[in-house]
Amino acid sequence: MTIRKRGTVLVVDDAPMNLDVLSHSLSDAFEVITADNGETALDLAAEYLPDIIVLDIRMPVMDGYEVCRQLKRSPITRGIPVIFLTAMLEEADEAYGLALGAVDYITKPVSPALVKARVRNHIDLKRRSDRLAELVDERTRELARTQEATIESLGTLAECREPEGGGHIRRTRMYVGRLARRLVETGQYCPPLDEDLIAQYCKSAPLHDLGKIGIPDQVLRKEGPLTTEEFEIMKTHTMVGHASIAAAEKRLGSDSFLRFASDIAHCHHERWDGTGYPQGLSGEDIPLCARLMAIADVYDALVSRRAYKSPYPHSTAVEIMAENRGTAFDPIMIDAFLEVREDFRSIALENADLEEERVTLGQ
Repeated sequence: MTIRKRGTVLVVDDAPMNLDVLSHSLSDAFEVITADNGETALDLAAEYLPDIIVLDIRMPVMDGYEVCRQLKRSPITRGIPVIFLTAMLEEADEAYGLALGAVDYITKPVSPALVKARVRNHIDLKRRSDRLAELVDERTRELARTQEATIESLGTLAECREPEGGGHIRRTRMYVGRLARRLVETGQYCPPLDEDLIAQYCKSAPLHDLGKIGIPDQVLRKEGPLTTEEFEIMKTHTMVGHASIAAAEKRLGSDSFLRFASDIAHCHHERWDGTGYPQGLSGEDIPLCARLMAIADVYDALVSRRAYKSPYPHSTAVEIMAENRGTAFDPIMIDAFLEVREDFRSIALENADLEEERVTLGQ
């Protein structure tokens, strides 16, 4: 009958006799790799990624403590369980080894049956732990997909009430990501900007106009300029969106994925010079995510057809954006926008709703 091997064990000891004893006692149940010094052990661990390492402490040149220390420093090998093998009996030595990241201690002279049982138990524990981590990661990814789908659906619901095409949400999300990454590339606003924060901004961007659900059709879908009274009604979409998202955020907690969505919905029409709405915020009092969204939203409005206007050429849109540096927009962000304006054009071309928009984007 063939015995099914249950994992790979790296045994490290500078004494040939100890290696022979341990290899013989473990080889009927495990694949066994051996090393007689610390350097070789590190190389084999990185190459084979064993399920567990049985590591002698007393070795010349590089002792077991240093081997363990280096194993735990490496992202490749830090997750491999280490059992220390030693003749030392002092509790302080055991505590030191465990503090370095070892999972167990076996004292010499070893009992082959004890070593095998300890190795088997720790491999089983590691596999259960890995499986649990996989399940958690899978569940986390599923929740993230659900969140993104929910956000995009809500954003699309608001956008569907307008006569324009449905690409605005997709495009503005991509603009926000590209502009934020350019700021990181140039060292601006980082920290706090990093890839995790950018992902949260992009996830939240589709909800920027959620409040338009509460705007009457005669205002939202009006062809031609709005009257002063109608514009005041239109401006309330920022407060409606903020209130709706804030209510959900309160239920989920301040650390939920909605924490930036409420700021974006509320503040993406604020202006750098303080003349925007609804609060008249200025400069860096405007949340970073909302300043990014403002640039994405205005550029897209300029190059897209609206009920009250034809699409502007890309070059004209860029000129208008640049003219509003330091008035409507954060000057640092506009400088970054100008550096990636061709990326914005590419995003707009690839995701345009109308052929007319594609034509004018080439101008």
